[in-house]
Amino acid sequence: MAEGEEAPPPPGSWIKDLADALDEGGCDLETVRNIIQGRQLPADLRAKVWKIALNVVGKGDSLASWDGSLDLPEQSIIHKDCQELIDQLSVPGEEKSVLTLDIESVITFYCKSRNVKYSSCLGWIHLLKPLVHLHLPRSDLYNCFYAIMNKFIPRDCFMKGRPFHLFRLLLQYHEPELCSFLDTKKMTPDSYALNWLGSLFSYYCSAEVTQAIWDGYLQQADPFFIYFLMLIILVNAKDVILAQESDKEEMIKFLETSPANLDLEDIEDLFSLAQYYCSKTPASFRKDNHSLFGSSLLGLKDDDTDLSQALCLAVSVSEILQANQQQGEGVRFFVVDCRPAEQYNAGHLSTAFHLDSDLMLQNPSEFAQSVKSLLEAQKQSIESGSIAGGEHLCFMGSGREEEDMYMNMVLAHFLQKNKEYVSIAKGGFMALQQHLADINVEGPENGYGHWIASTSGSRNSISSVDGDTPNGSGDGKGVKSLVNKMTVALKTKSVNVKEKVISFIENTSTPVDRIPFNISWPDRASLERHVSSSDRVGKPYRGVKPVFSIGDEEEYDTDEIDSSSMSDDDRKEVVNIQTWINKPDVKYNFPCNEVKENGHMFPSHLLVTATHMYCLREIPSRKGLAYIQSRQALNSVVKITSKKKHPELITFKYGNSNTSGIEILAVERYLIPNAGDATKAIKQQIMKVLDALES
Repeated sequence: MAEGEEAPPPPGSWIKDLADALDEGGCDLETVRNIIQGRQLPADLRAKVWKIALNVVGKGDSLASWDGSLDLPEQSIIHKDCQELIDQLSVPGEEKSVLTLDIESVITFYCKSRNVKYSSCLGWIHLLKPLVHLHLPRSDLYNCFYAIMNKFIPRDCFMKGRPFHLFRLLLQYHEPELCSFLDTKKMTPDSYALNWLGSLFSYYCSAEVTQAIWDGYLQQADPFFIYFLMLIILVNAKDVILAQESDKEEMIKFLETSPANLDLEDIEDLFSLAQYYCSKTPASFRKDNHSLFGSSLLGLKDDDTDLSQALCLAVSVSEILQANQQQGEGVRFFVVDCRPAEQYNAGHLSTAFHLDSDLMLQNPSEFAQSVKSLLEAQKQSIESGSIAGGEHLCFMGSGREEEDMYMNMVLAHFLQKNKEYVSIAKGGFMALQQHLADINVEGPENGYGHWIASTSGSRNSISSVDGDTPNGSGDGKGVKSLVNKMTVALKTKSVNVKEKVISFIENTSTPVDRIPFNISWPDRASLERHVSSSDRVGKPYRGVKPVFSIGDEEEYDTDEIDSSSMSDDDRKEVVNIQTWINKPDVKYNFPCNEVKENGHMFPSHLLVTATHMYCLREIPSRKGLAYIQSRQALNSVVKITSKKKHPELITFKYGNSNTSGIEILAVERYLIPNAGDATKAIKQQIMKVLDALES
C-alpha cells in the first residue's frame, strides 16, 4: 500500500457504526439512512431501526389503561386468525399462548379504540406477521402496528376503494397499453392488488423478502412509494400478462400471487426501478391525494374528485409553472391548450401549444394536421432545450365542464393510442388565472405578465374570464416562444407538416422497454348539418316542450343522470349485429359512436323499432358482435338536442313527465353521421307512439 493511502474500512464497519448510533440513543431516521445507504439490514438491529422509522421510540404503553377484555362480537374470528398466524410461525410451545394473547390483545384494543369492526379480509394478521418476527414486547407491538396502520395503509383500502382508482391512473400514466389491456378484461386493481396494498406485500411474500421490502419502504418514509413498488411488479409481468390467453379468474390469480415470485436478490432492482418511475411522476400525484394517509382528522376534508371517473392523472397548475423552470432531470410538461381559438387568442400560457378541440368534429383533416404539428413541436422543443419542452403531455381546458367535454374527447383519443405521460391541468385555464392572481399580490406588471400571452402580444387580465376581451398591453414578451411560433404558423396555414408519422424520441436510459408512439388520425367523412330550426314541427306531447330542439344552453345539465354510470356488467347480452339489423321489427339502423362524459367513444349502432330504441356497442375483439348497451322506450324520450357548433353530436334525455315537471332518468349521447336524417326518423316514430297512446 502506498504511503499516505488510507486502508479500506474493514467489512461490516458500517454495521458497527449503526449499532453504536442506535445504542447511543437519540438517533433519528436521517442518521440511520445515511449509515445504511440501502444495504441489507442486520436482523438483530431491525427492531430498533423500524421503531425509529415508525417514530415510536419512547412511546408509552397504550394498553396500560385497558382492562384486557376480549369481548368483541367478532372475538372468535380474531382468536382463530391469531392462532393460525402463530401456527405458521413455528413458535416454541411454551411461548405460543403468550404470543397469541399479545396479538389478540393488539387487534382487539385497536378495534375498540378506533371503533372499527374486525374482518379477516382486512389483512391485519399479515401486517402483524413481520412485527411478530421482531420479538417485541406487547406495548411496542401495538405502537408499531398502530403507526403502520396510520401512516402506511391508505384509507378506503377495500374493493372499489379510492386507493385502487388512484393506482389505475398511475398505471395508465406510465403503462397505458397494459392499463388498457386490463381495462378491456375488466381486471381492476382492487381485484388483484387488494392484499398487496393492505398487507404491504406480506400476504404473499416470504418472511425474508417482506422484511427486506419493509426495510427499504419504512426508511423511505413515503407512504406513496408502495404504489411504485406495485407498479414495477406489474411492469415486470407485462409481457406475460399481454400474452395471456387464460380466462379472467386465472389471470387475476396469476397477478395476485406474482409478488410471491420475488427473491431477496430482486429487492435492490425493485427499489431502483420504483425510484425511476417515481422520478417520472408529477408531484401532484402525491400532493392532491395526501388525505389517503395519516390521521382521520386530516382526512375528514376529502378531495371531492371522484377518481373512478377521472379520465387521466390531474396535475396542478402550480406544478406546471414550476416544473419547466427547473434545471436537470425531473418531470417537464409540454402544455396543450385545447380551448376554442377565440379564448386562446384572448390569453394563454405563453409556453402552451394550441390544439382547438372543436376541430375534431368540425374539420377532422385540419385537426389531424394540428396533431402532427403538436408532435413535431414537442419533439423540437425537447431537442432545443426550450422552456416549453417536456415529454409529459398536459392538456389544458377552460375549467368549465360543459366546454371541456370536447377536450376530453381529444384526450381520450391520445389515451386510446397508448401515449404515455398524459395528464390534464386541474381546473384548466381558470385555475391558472386564479393561481397567478394569488401569487402576484403586487399586480400583473410585477408578476404574471411573462406567463400570459395573446396572439396580438397584449396581456390578458388575470381577473378576466378566458374568452373575454383582454385589457392592458405589453411588449409581447413570451409570444415568440417555439410553441407559439408553431401555433401561429399553423393558424395562418403557413406551415408545411411533414407527411410522415411523428414518433417520439425514445429514452435509451429507460430500464423498461417503451412502446414507440405513432399516432394517426383517420379523416372522417364530412358531416353535414341537416338539423335546423325548421325541423321543430309537430305537436307537443305530454304537456312538455317539443321533443327536438337545438341549443347550447340546455344540453348538458350537471344534475342529470348519465347512463354512463350504469355498469357494463348489467348489460352483458351479446348479439349478432347483422341479425338484429335484419329483424323485421327494426325500422331504422344508424351507425354511430356512443359518447361518454369523459370523451370516450365506442363504435355502435342505434336501432329503432316501432316502440323502442336500442344501442348495440360493437365488441372490438369479436367482429360482428355487440353488447346491448341500452334499451329505451320511445315514449320515455323527453328531449333530443344538438349543439349548434356540433350538430352531429346528439343528446337523448329519457324520463317521466308529471304535473310537477320532467324527471330526467337517463342521458345518452351519440355522434351520428347525417344526424338530421336520424333525428327526423326517430322523432317521427316517437310521434306515432304518442299518437297511438293518446288514441
